[in-house]
Amino acid sequence: MKKTLIASAIAAATFSGSALAMESASELAAKMDSMPEVYGNIQYALTHTNVDGSGSVVDHSDNGSTLGIKHDHEIAPGITGFFKLELEGINADDKSSSNGIDGLDEAYIGVKGDSFGQVWVGSDDSVYESAIVKIGNFHEIGSDIFANYSTGEGDLVQYMSPSFGGLTVSAAVQVNGDNDTKGGSDKSYPYQLVATYAVDALEISAGVDSNDGAGVNNENSYGLSATYSAGDFSLIGEYQTRKDVSDIMGVMGVYTMGANQFALSYQVQDVDATDDKNDTIILQALHNVSDHMYVYFEGYLSSADADTYYADPDGVAAGGDERTIAAVGAVYYF
Repeated sequence: MKKTLIASAIAAATFSGSALAMESASELAAKMDSMPEVYGNIQYALTHTNVDGSGSVVDHSDNGSTLGIKHDHEIAPGITGFFKLELEGINADDKSSSNGIDGLDEAYIGVKGDSFGQVWVGSDDSVYESAIVKIGNFHEIGSDIFANYSTGEGDLVQYMSPSFGGLTVSAAVQVNGDNDTKGGSDKSYPYQLVATYAVDALEISAGVDSNDGAGVNNENSYGLSATYSAGDFSLIGEYQTRKDVSDIMGVMGVYTMGANQFALSYQVQDVDATDDKNDTIILQALHNVSDHMYVYFEGYLSSADADTYYADPDGVAAGGDERTIAAVGAVYYF
């Protein structure tokens, strides 16, 4: 009888301990799920830059290392709140020139839901840049031809609708107050509007940036991009125009083969003020070493009508009309 009572007591205690452990594990898992996600990367690049008839330099540099934190949570059924903070300026290539993290790349908060889309406020890539500037944002080192709009990435209120049969509408406004130098001496509210339609393998985006209160003039920038994807191959076309500033055209093909990616692009820019043209051809070969690391090679061949369009890389001569860049790099991210 006593043995039975003792065994029962031990069993009850064991079960109680197991239940408590399971409850604690469940609480711990819930807390872990509610914690913000920390992410980041370190990017190194070794480049050789040569300007024909001028000079050449070799440089090892931090190519944009960042450290970030983001989080989201359910406010109500079907409605999610989110935030993101991404810091840069690490200068991971040389600690003697680094002050730690001394720059801000992105910082915003917002809400999203399946029924109304998403709204977010702060510093982020604008809806125009994300939808239109495909080629300029693709490469690791970066093309000398990017865009001709002047609305920045700060003080933005942005909206993106849900998809209506493949059609998505986005909008942004930059709030420049009395003491905001981005808008000049007066208040300004430059805006962007973008429409994107995706069907099967084709995605087309059209956008406008009002450029109000900043840049060389208040003329609108208009942009159009199209992406066609067929299996491992993608073809991207891009066009941007702004009166009395420039016209930009580009085309790029991207092919993936297992862990490898190959890209070839061509861009041309016609500057209205001087009626000069410059163009750039870029070749990229990228290999994913693992889920958290990749290496790459990029080659740039650029030419311009103006004799000294490209500055002398070592700052001695006047410059030249042709520039080549050969780069190898590595990125570790988590």
